[in-house]
Amino acid sequence: MDEPRVDDLTGRPTMGHEFDGIEELNTPMPRWWLWTFYLTIIWGIGYTIAFPAWPMISGATKGLLGYSTRGEVSADIAAHEASNAALVADLNAVDLTEFDPQSDLHRYAVARGASVFRAQCSQCHGSGAAGAVGYPNLLDNDWLWGGSLDEIAYSVRHGIRNETDFDAHYSEMPAFGDILAREEIETLVNFLPSLAHADWDSAGGVLFADNCASCHGARGLGDRSLGAPNLADAIWLYGGDRESLRMTLINARFGVMPAWGQRLTEEDVRAVSTYVHSLGGGE
Repeated sequence: MDEPRVDDLTGRPTMGHEFDGIEELNTPMPRWWLWTFYLTIIWGIGYTIAFPAWPMISGATKGLLGYSTRGEVSADIAAHEASNAALVADLNAVDLTEFDPQSDLHRYAVARGASVFRAQCSQCHGSGAAGAVGYPNLLDNDWLWGGSLDEIAYSVRHGIRNETDFDAHYSEMPAFGDILAREEIETLVNFLPSLAHADWDSAGGVLFADNCASCHGARGLGDRSLGAPNLADAIWLYGGDRESLRMTLINARFGVMPAWGQRLTEEDVRAVSTYVHSLGGGE
């Protein structure tokens, strides 16, 4: 085998190959670079021995130091809970009907509840709690099941129309498309937007009295014991335009809220209820 050609300019041997007249010099890496590279290999091996690293069948190697990021987070959570233990105990014991909004405990509940709301409630009610079509606005004072602090806590704890909590709020609107003729549906669609100043002796008023008043009240002001909304104001959960009203009357609505008391701690239920109540719409 021929010896590699020595480059005339640098005096270094070439690698023995050529690309379009270009030859590569056989130049060794600097020693400092090689020693740094070897040290990183040694450091990497040591790291995989000292810390969790190698995947196994049912987990990963533990490492000689026994370090765990999950353990570190758990320790931080435990320390946080220990520092707030007294506040949590007071929050669980306080009578929500007499909760002092000027107290440190109330401020703690609002701050904690805001975190719970962002993690668990904002997906439906919005990050600012303004709601969306089918999801109530929690900033106004239009409450289907009551807006006092203890009533909000009950709704959060047990939910609405779910199948997991026996104590959940429950009501069901009939699908009037199976009950009324299409002409009667249209009469109600035209009657409902003018409910605040309605002619109760009109055909729409008679249909309302016969089919809707038992839940929504004789003048459509709603009934919180049934979760029946006030139809005389300008707030509509599913829309107040004629097409939305038509769909509501024909098919009915059946919104479901989870029973958060089965997923959250009691202190978190009370905290998020306090936060919602403090947003301005709570009674």
